[in-house]
Amino acid sequence: MSSTVQQRPLPVPDAQSAGYWNAASRHELALARCGQCHMFAHPPGAVCCACGSIEPAFEWMKLSGKGRIRSWSVVRQALLPGFADLVPYVTVDVELEEQPNLRIIGRLLDGIEAPLVPGAPVAVCFEDIAPDVAVPAFRLAAG
Repeated sequence: MSSTVQQRPLPVPDAQSAGYWNAASRHELALARCGQCHMFAHPPGAVCCACGSIEPAFEWMKLSGKGRIRSWSVVRQALLPGFADLVPYVTVDVELEEQPNLRIIGRLLDGIEAPLVPGAPVAVCFEDIAPDVAVPAFRLAAG
């Protein structure tokens, strides 16, 4: 009996997320910034959540990828195909340094034994999950 390794689910970009996924495929973190108030929105919507503009004219801007951990969770059960070989793993809620309350969630690649504390600095890195498809993840960074 042979076992097959399932591929992780792949993102399906749409008009509002294509800039994010295109940047990730180049190992860059880019988020949408409102053309009216210049605040970042993640994910972007039809209306800017910061200024309420119904014509936010979002543009994709490259970010540093540096931030601080707000919280984390240890995932011990794979609920989606393709994650079974990763469990247990840690997901982190990161506040990016470019703007207060600008948050993104990703897998922490340092493992479940990493010394996590609220406010710990992290830096974005990328996991290649298919040809031309990468997802943002994080590693602990020097303080």
